[in-house]
Amino acid sequence: MYLEIVSPEATLFSGEVISVTVPGINGEFQMLQNHAPIVSLLQEGKVKVKGTMHIEEDYASKFAKDQDGNTVLEISSGTVELKDNKVIVLAD
Repeated sequence: MYLEIVSPEATLFSGEVISVTVPGINGEFQMLQNHAPIVSLLQEGKVKVKGTMHIEEDYASKFAKDQDGNTVLEISSGTVELKDNKVIVLAD
């Protein structure tokens, strides 16, 4: 599936990934290929991405790796939309 992570400053990442886990306001949830369409508000927490991510050097400091090898981005709030295997995370 295709993922875009957008902040007020810039597009932090765009590319193909295996899965995305986000901190929804009703709890954490994961999206995989062919997931049903969804729009949700996000709360403070971690966006976890499984898959090889080639992050631009300017934004690499915003991301970390967890013990499972996922790429992690800390957010304070935001929204997520998934439709037709394209995930857009608008993150603060």
